[in-house]
Amino acid sequence: MLARLSFLHYWRRLQGSDRFAECLRVLLALAGVILYCLLRGHASAMIPAMLGVIACALAETEDHWRSRVVTLLMTLLCFAGVAFAVEWLLPWPMAFALALPLMTFVLVMLGAVSARYATIAGGTLILAVYTMIGMDQPHPPSNPVTEPLQLLAGALAYGLLSLLWSMLSPQLAVRQALARVFDSLADYLDGKAALFTPVRGIDRDALLLALAMRNEQVVEALNDTRIVLIDRIGMRRPRGATAARLQLYFKAQDIHERVSSSHYPHAELAEAFYHSDVLFRCEHILRLQAQQCRRHAEALRLRRTAADIANLCAAQNDLRASIEALRQYRPAPAESLLRSLDALLRNIVAIQVLLENEPAPTASAEGEDALQNPGPQSLREAWHRIGIQLTPRSPRFRHAVRLALALMAGYGVLQLLHTRHGYWILLTTLLVCQPSYGATLARMLQRVAGTVAGVIVGWAVLHLLPSASWQLLLVVVSGVVFFAARLRRYATATTAITLFVVLCFNQAGNGYAVMWPRLLDTLIGAGIAALSIYLVLPDWQGRQLHQVLANTLRSDARYLQQIIAQYVHGKRDDLAYRIARREAHNADAALSGVLANMLREPDRQRRGSEELLRFLTLAHTMLGHISALGAHRQSIDGAPARDGVTLAGNLAVSRLEQLADTLAANSPVAAGNADAAPAAMPQADSVDDETAQMVLGQLALILAQRDRLAAVTRAIQLG
Repeated sequence: MLARLSFLHYWRRLQGSDRFAECLRVLLALAGVILYCLLRGHASAMIPAMLGVIACALAETEDHWRSRVVTLLMTLLCFAGVAFAVEWLLPWPMAFALALPLMTFVLVMLGAVSARYATIAGGTLILAVYTMIGMDQPHPPSNPVTEPLQLLAGALAYGLLSLLWSMLSPQLAVRQALARVFDSLADYLDGKAALFTPVRGIDRDALLLALAMRNEQVVEALNDTRIVLIDRIGMRRPRGATAARLQLYFKAQDIHERVSSSHYPHAELAEAFYHSDVLFRCEHILRLQAQQCRRHAEALRLRRTAADIANLCAAQNDLRASIEALRQYRPAPAESLLRSLDALLRNIVAIQVLLENEPAPTASAEGEDALQNPGPQSLREAWHRIGIQLTPRSPRFRHAVRLALALMAGYGVLQLLHTRHGYWILLTTLLVCQPSYGATLARMLQRVAGTVAGVIVGWAVLHLLPSASWQLLLVVVSGVVFFAARLRRYATATTAITLFVVLCFNQAGNGYAVMWPRLLDTLIGAGIAALSIYLVLPDWQGRQLHQVLANTLRSDARYLQQIIAQYVHGKRDDLAYRIARREAHNADAALSGVLANMLREPDRQRRGSEELLRFLTLAHTMLGHISALGAHRQSIDGAPARDGVTLAGNLAVSRLEQLADTLAANSPVAAGNADAAPAAMPQADSVDDETAQMVLGQLALILAQRDRLAAVTRAIQLG
C-alpha cells in the first residue's frame, strides 16, 4: 500500500513537471515514427524522420493552438527551404561554402524580429546540419528529394501532435509559466529572509549579491509568462480561465514589487534591533510565505487549490506585538526606525493577503488589464527591427557574423580532414557557439564531457544489448532524456543525444564506426567555436558596461517618476506604470547577467570586478527602496505634504538621470558632496502626513544610494 501511494505521489509530481508534456510528445512521436517505419518496411526513413522530430521539437514555442498553426507552417516552410537547398548545393563544395555562412547570417538576424522567430531560426539551422548528416550515409537515397521529404515528414508528425496537444490543453503552458514565477518568488523570499538575520559579522554584501541574482530569475519567469499570456489574449479582451490567469500574473507582479521592497538598510536594522526578536519574526514570516509560494506553484502544476499555512496569522500578530513592545522601550528606538518597521509590517500583511486570496477576473479601468505586446505588429515593423540590428555595435549582428564564419571554417576543416561523419563538426560548432564568451566556454565543456560519456555508454550498450528491439527502445528513451535535460543539465542531455546517434547509426550497421568520429568532431567543432568567440568580433561585456549601467539608472528614474505621480494623483496600476516597473527590473536583471558573463571572461577583459559587484548590490538595494515606494502608493491629502513629496521626488529623479547621462556618455563622474542633496530636499520630520514622512524617508535613502553608486562608478573609471 505504501509503495502504491509513493508511486502515485511521484507520478503526480512527474505530471506537474514543466518538462513532462514536451517529453511525452517526443516519446509518442519517436515511438510512432519507429513503429510506422517498421510496419511499412521503410527502415531507411527511420533516422531522417526521427531527426525531423527532434528538429521540430527544438523549434517549438509555447503558442496557443491558433498561433501554433501559423508557427508550424512557418517552421515547415523554413525547414523545406533549407533542407532542399542543402540537398542541392552539397555536391558543389565551393557553392555550399558560400551559401552556408549566408544562410546562417540571415537566419540569426531573423531572430531579431521576436523570440518566436529566433527559436524557429535555431531549429532550422539544426535541421540543415541534420540534412548533411543524413546525406553522409553509406547508401544515400538515389532520389535527391527523398531525404528532405523524410525529414519534413518527421517534423510534420511532431508538429501535428504538438498542435493537437495544445488544442486539448490550451492553459497548460500558462499554468506552467505561472508555476515557475511562484517558484522563483519563493527562492527570492528565502534570499530576502536571510537579510533579516540579526547576526553580527554576516556578509550582507554576499547576501545582497545572491538576492540580485535571484531577482534575475524572477524577472525572467515573469517575462516568459507575459509572452505566453499575450499569445493567449491576442487582440481580444481576456475571458474565463485566461482572465483568471492574467489576474494571477498581475498578483505575482504585485508580490514581486512588495518582496523586493527595502524599507531601511538591513545592516542598520540588525544593529539597532540586535537584542530584540522583531527581525527574527520578520525572517520567520518571510520563510513561511516562501513555503506558501511553493504551494501555489505546486497547485498550479497539479490543478489544485493551494492550502494555506495555518500559523501565518499568528506569526503576524506576534510581529505586530513585538513592534508595539519596542515603542514601550525607554529610550525608544528612533522614530525613523519604527516607521520602517510599521511599513515593513504593512508590506508583509499585504503580501499575505495577495497569497491567500484567489484572484478573480474584475472589471478594471482602461489599460489596467492590458499587456504590452513585444511582437511586431506589421511586416514593416519586423523589417525595422532587423534593420536596426544591422550594425557592428549590435550583439546579434556580431553573433551572426561570428557563427557564420565559424560554420564556414568548420566546413573547410571538414573538407581538409575527412568527409565521412564530418558534419558533426558543424553541429558542435552551431550548438557550442553562444553570444557570450562565458556561455560558450561553459557549453563547450559540457558538450565535450557529455560526448565522452555518451560514447562510453553507447559502446557498453552495443556490447550488452545487441538485440535491435532493445536498441530501438533505448533510442526513444535517450531522445526523451535529451529533451528532459537540455535546459538544465546540458552535459546529461549531450550524453543522451550521443547515445541516440550511436544507436540510430547502428541500425544501419555502423554504430561502432561513428563513435570515434563523433568524439573527434566534437573536439574540433568545440575548438572552432572557442576560437571564433575569442577572435571574431568578440563581444566583451566590459565594452558595453557604461551603457548597461546608464540604462539601469535611467530605468530606475522612470520607475520612480511614475511612482511619485501616483502619490499626487492616486494609485493606478495602468500600463505605463507596469511598463516602467518591468523595465526597471529588466535593467537590474540585465546588469546581473552582464556581470555574471564578464566574471567568466579572460582576466585582461575584466574591469574592476569587485567594484562592479558592489555597484550591482547598491543598484539592487536602491531598486528595493524605489519598490517600497511603489508598494505603499496612495494619494497624499495635504497640499504642503504633497508639494514636498513632488519636490523631493523630482530632485531624486533628476539626480538619477544626471548620473545616467554621465555614464551613457562615458564621461568621468565628478566628485560631489553627498550631503548636499539631502539638505536640498524636505526632511521627513518637517511634514505632518504619515505617508509623506515615509516617502521622504525612502527618497533620502534613494539619494544616499545614488551617491554611493556615483562613488563606486568613479572607482571603476579610475581602475
